[in-house]
Amino acid sequence: MHNSTPIMKRLFLIAITIFCSLNIFAQSDIPKGWHLMSEQKDSFYGINLDKAYQFLKEKNKKSKTVIVAVIDSGIDTLHEDLKNVLWHNAKEIPNNKTDDDHNGYADDVYGWNFIGGKDGSLLKKAGEERTRVYHRFENKYLGKNIDTTTLSAEDKYQYKMWKRASDELNISTEEQAEINFMDMFLKSLKKQNQILCDEMNVKEYTADELEKYIPKNAESKNAKFGYLTSMKIAGIESDMKNTTILTELENEIDGKKEVLTAKQTPLHDYRADFIKDDYNNINDKYYGNNDVMGPGPMHGTHVSGIIAAQRDNGIGMNGVADNVKIMMVRAVPDGDEYDKDIALAIFYAVDNGAKVINMSFGKSYSPEKKWVDSAIRYAETKDVLLVHAAGNESENVDEKENYPSPNYLFSNIKASNFINVGASGDPKIANGSLAASFSNYGKNSVDVFAPGLKIYSTLPGVNQYGNEQGTSMASPVVAGLAALIRSYFPELTAQQVKQVIEKSVSVPDASFKVIKPGTKDEMVSMSDLCKSGGIIDAGGAVALAYAMELALQNKNEKLPKSSFKNSKVN
Repeated sequence: MHNSTPIMKRLFLIAITIFCSLNIFAQSDIPKGWHLMSEQKDSFYGINLDKAYQFLKEKNKKSKTVIVAVIDSGIDTLHEDLKNVLWHNAKEIPNNKTDDDHNGYADDVYGWNFIGGKDGSLLKKAGEERTRVYHRFENKYLGKNIDTTTLSAEDKYQYKMWKRASDELNISTEEQAEINFMDMFLKSLKKQNQILCDEMNVKEYTADELEKYIPKNAESKNAKFGYLTSMKIAGIESDMKNTTILTELENEIDGKKEVLTAKQTPLHDYRADFIKDDYNNINDKYYGNNDVMGPGPMHGTHVSGIIAAQRDNGIGMNGVADNVKIMMVRAVPDGDEYDKDIALAIFYAVDNGAKVINMSFGKSYSPEKKWVDSAIRYAETKDVLLVHAAGNESENVDEKENYPSPNYLFSNIKASNFINVGASGDPKIANGSLAASFSNYGKNSVDVFAPGLKIYSTLPGVNQYGNEQGTSMASPVVAGLAALIRSYFPELTAQQVKQVIEKSVSVPDASFKVIKPGTKDEMVSMSDLCKSGGIIDAGGAVALAYAMELALQNKNEKLPKSSFKNSKVN
């Protein structure tokens, strides 16, 4: 799952705290692509990308094409800003229903879809992992006296996970009331929407378009005021369509309602309907189909554009990296992703040449973590960098479970090729804070922050673009930078690229404070929120990569200490 979108989280809060301040509504003059800008030059706390390209040009550096795998919901393969940067499997003859390259996946031209059937069917919806965990082990643990001291490490992990799921599925009367209240809010919003659609004689509109519309009577005037107020309170992008907002909100509430009865009634097993694999057997891996678009490619299309939308073509927007091919591996449904699909997606990406893998998804339960660990280890041995979104629950993931994670089960070993990313904003658009209010954080578990608030990128449809936000957007900013470094400095290993990104972050001075995510006004340093204590800086990163490359070329020459100094945010 994409860690519950920030938009839906805020809409949920509207129903509970309708008196929220309007201050978090985005200014309409926020520039598209602010996340690529420089605080010094443009007054926006972006990643200083122009300076990176300027440095590379000055040093006359040439690039090598790098494959970036995006494990996500799907991608619009026809989009004008993406179609020229898509990976094509050169060993596969398109649409001949034959596995030409003998990798087990027939016609995998753009990548592979692990959440589909061999008959071409597509899995769109999956339940929560905690519900799956609870019912899977219910007979084994419910009502039993379990002495954890006698359990193996694996059984102890399993039991503690089941116990946590059992406790969390005891829905409180307060949570029940919140869902009921949210349901009432959705009905009200739908009513306002219907009045406006009927009067304007349209099916779709944006807040921008509604602002300009002059209502004909009191009813439509009230509907306009109610709808726009809700959007402003939630900080929803003014160019987001009403249909998208209502669909996402309805899906969120349906999911919450399912949880109300989940302990008594197992959720429907959609996987069995579509995929029909032997889920408990990791070696049963040649399932799925080649439809990498899927029924809901919004998230994956937006993520892919952030990484690599074609640069300087005069249309749309610019991705971070300029010589990248995007491989889509569809493995993320609406709901919690399955560990098996994620593990196999990583194996697939590595085996087909990806050097960077973006993972803008996450969940708080991982029953088959050992499979995912195995895939991460495999990527580590093959010099592949994994970039992961830290999540959108405003929680400290040093303390809260968040998967996938670089911490291998039953050992003190941590994957060296894994970057966990929190979301930053700009004080002008993030309610005065540099850290996005929804972002997860962790002094030990989150490595860096990167822009993830109101990020403009590609959307599915007829060459659409728009803003989305979340750590899901911050992760591809980092993946794009990693791909840029790997493209211009191909001799650097995954671990060295990770080091370069972390050592070159823009670090606020000690007096610079940000609002701690999940609080109203608790002020902390960025070093309290992530290991590096800063926001990625593309200009600093390529300069450090260049210095590291020179040092590697002359192993007797030590890397200058000054190269590792973090740049400062004034």
